[in-house]
Amino acid sequence: MAKDKKAYRCTLCDATFTKWAGQCGACGQWNCLEEIAVSRPAAGKSSARFSGYAGEVSDRNISKLGSVKSENYRRESTGMKELDRVLGGGLVEGSVVLIGGDPGIGKSTLLLQVMASLEGDLKPLYVTGEESLAQIALRAERLGLDASGLDCLSETGVENIMGAALAAKPDLIVVDSIQTLYTENLTSIPGSVSQVRECAAQLVRFAKQHGVSVVLVGHVTKEGGIAGPRVLEHMVDTVLYFESDGNSRYRVLRALKNRFGAINEIGVFAMTEKGVKEVGNPSAIFLTEHRPDKPGSVVMVTREGTRPLLVEVQALADQSPLGNPRRLTVGLDHNRLAMLLAVLHRMCQVPIHDHDIFLNVVGGIKITETAADLAVILAILSSFRNRPLPRDTIVFGEVGLTGEIRPVPNGEDRLKEAAQHGFKQAIVPKANLGPWAKSLNMKTIGVDQISQVLELV
Repeated sequence: MAKDKKAYRCTLCDATFTKWAGQCGACGQWNCLEEIAVSRPAAGKSSARFSGYAGEVSDRNISKLGSVKSENYRRESTGMKELDRVLGGGLVEGSVVLIGGDPGIGKSTLLLQVMASLEGDLKPLYVTGEESLAQIALRAERLGLDASGLDCLSETGVENIMGAALAAKPDLIVVDSIQTLYTENLTSIPGSVSQVRECAAQLVRFAKQHGVSVVLVGHVTKEGGIAGPRVLEHMVDTVLYFESDGNSRYRVLRALKNRFGAINEIGVFAMTEKGVKEVGNPSAIFLTEHRPDKPGSVVMVTREGTRPLLVEVQALADQSPLGNPRRLTVGLDHNRLAMLLAVLHRMCQVPIHDHDIFLNVVGGIKITETAADLAVILAILSSFRNRPLPRDTIVFGEVGLTGEIRPVPNGEDRLKEAAQHGFKQAIVPKANLGPWAKSLNMKTIGVDQISQVLELV
């Protein structure tokens, strides 16, 4: 007879240990180990056929990669261009998408709008475990959606959901949310780590076997990650995050993982009384309140995935009464700011060490690339000298520790985006300029040292 023994599994990284400990030895987190039952095979029943007898192992399933034919996955549009952009062109048959976001940010609203406006011959099924069908109907009525023909199911048992899906044969299933589901194979409560993992695994297998696209809605913890085991994000094909800065009506849908497309793509939406609306030109939205005659304001071109975006970087340099001046950034890397201030002090002899420095990227956008270095330095200098930068000027470029201006990727696309929005002058790395720059309706100035930039402005 097989005997059971106890083990302990980390709820965050899924590592397994034989003894309980307060801290996980794999990921270093505290109080995250839970007890699980492990079935031990009976004596004499171990997998002896894998104990080194090569004659008992068949290699008929091994294939040469060169003989494998790549498949062109068929995509279906969701009816929203911004969502299709983040997904890589649309929904892929048999794919599993996980969408996470803060409570009330608009995940359910977005998905209900998508289900009501699907293009093509897709047959959707909306499964809700948090709300009643009356609440779903009330939301659709409030948003003015024609969802009278939408198939809906209020159920939390994953076996019942798959049974209903086999009978209805939908092409797309939306589950809101994965934390409310449970499986009869486990005795733990819904929302526990084991329940979330097993329910997601069953839905993933169902999607692959029957070619049904599945969209899972996930809760977000106070740390900003999707609630449940970290392995949940590895099981699905695509992970999307719905983000907002909390004070703005604009929402950003960001792809962090996509097996069928590029990552770091974003879609921009606006929350209105009639639901979530697409923002086709986000650069114009982020620059709506831009005032170029104010010191400390600089416009740069960043890239999110394949899309260039014009954003405003604001800086405030103020004399500090403290012995240790403050350095605060919103939307930018704090460590990067410390490095740029050191370059500014050493290479440009700017005495800014006794000033508080505050940086902000307008619109709630988070910039992680180094192309913002030049814009940050110019914004700080503009505020420090109390002198605004010239009107209709765009800047971008990476700044090295020795004061050199390094090129950034896709400089041509960035300048074309700036020219379309009416900017007449650009200060960019010299290596990013080419013969094509003469065709732009703007003056382009190439620099390779930070001292040249200071002479220009």
